[in-house]
Amino acid sequence: MAVKTQMIGVVVSDKMDQSVVVAIERQVRHGLYGKTQRMTSKFLAHNEGNAARVGDQVEIYGTRPMSRRKRWTVVRVVRPAVGVRLAAADGEPAGADAAGRKR
Repeated sequence: MAVKTQMIGVVVSDKMDQSVVVAIERQVRHGLYGKTQRMTSKFLAHNEGNAARVGDQVEIYGTRPMSRRKRWTVVRVVRPAVGVRLAAADGEPAGADAAGRKR
């Protein structure tokens, strides 16, 4: 049995149903100058039950192709985003004040 590729990244978009965009950041040394630079790759991942939200740190692994660009699945939420979840837990929209107006 083949070893499945696993990575940890941050959810940057959850606007789709049962799908999220996960950004994986890594450091790479420049071939000629030797300076390290940050490279970011974005992957579409299947999010069963819409468990992962924007800002969550998630673990994804490679799977069969589910659509043209979606070849990853969210295994678990490693660390939930604190600020996004607290605003939604109050029952108010994230950008509203006590009177219900947008800030």
